[in-house]
Amino acid sequence: MPASPSQVILVTGASSGIGEAAVRALLARGYRVHAGARRLAKMEPLREAGAVVHALDVTDESSISAVVSSILEKEGRLDVLVNNAGFGAYGAIEDVPIEEARRQFEVNLFGIARLTQLALPSMREKGSGTIINISSMGGRVYTPLGGWYHASKHALEGWSDCLRLELAPFGIRVVIIEPGAIGTEFGELAVVPLLERSGNGPYAGTAHKMAAATRRTFSSGKASPPSLIADLIVKVVRSRRPRTRYVSGYLARPVLLARRLLGDRFFDLMIRRFL
Repeated sequence: MPASPSQVILVTGASSGIGEAAVRALLARGYRVHAGARRLAKMEPLREAGAVVHALDVTDESSISAVVSSILEKEGRLDVLVNNAGFGAYGAIEDVPIEEARRQFEVNLFGIARLTQLALPSMREKGSGTIINISSMGGRVYTPLGGWYHASKHALEGWSDCLRLELAPFGIRVVIIEPGAIGTEFGELAVVPLLERSGNGPYAGTAHKMAAATRRTFSSGKASPPSLIADLIVKVVRSRRPRTRYVSGYLARPVLLARRLLGDRFFDLMIRRFL
């Protein structure tokens, strides 16, 4: 059954970008929205708009447990979980420290997994619920110097597919959203560490080309607004029978189409020429 405005929704990564836009879009339609992020002060406008805000670090077990417990104690239920928190650890695979690669997976996969584990018992008990995992077109394609980010998103896609099969008998829906280039902090937050790690040395040429291409994509005004994905999240929440995957945002559809139609060698060539 589609969610009704009386239902309770948790959005992670809510201090900016897609998460912030999703919270506002859901509040505008009357939902009871909880917003979680590490930067609590940045969510004060969301609190003023009507959201219940939580300091949430998806890499910290005690933080995750405290947020879920607080919601269940306050609301008695959690109907929709929007797993939006994530980041990109860019740099040559050789240059990114393994500790940082592990953190990439802690945020983009294991934190999502643990939060979902804690949310599921109450959903199973009432026989309904929706898990929305914000992946990326990068979960189905690849670029140079994005190996750890793409690996984490590819893993999220496979994990979500398995989760969907496991939860179907309990009436719980699992939906993957694959945004393209969205006008958020992501671009610059990826470029700075990329150049710090690989801007000098054997991968410098590729690093500077990749940084320039990323800035062109995210700073040219062509990137789609976060509201595009926020509205899509609302559509999923309201849908009686949502699709398993949604693709939306600048470059997403043409890039995924090219990946489907081209073999590895031709797709590799296309990516190199884009740089």
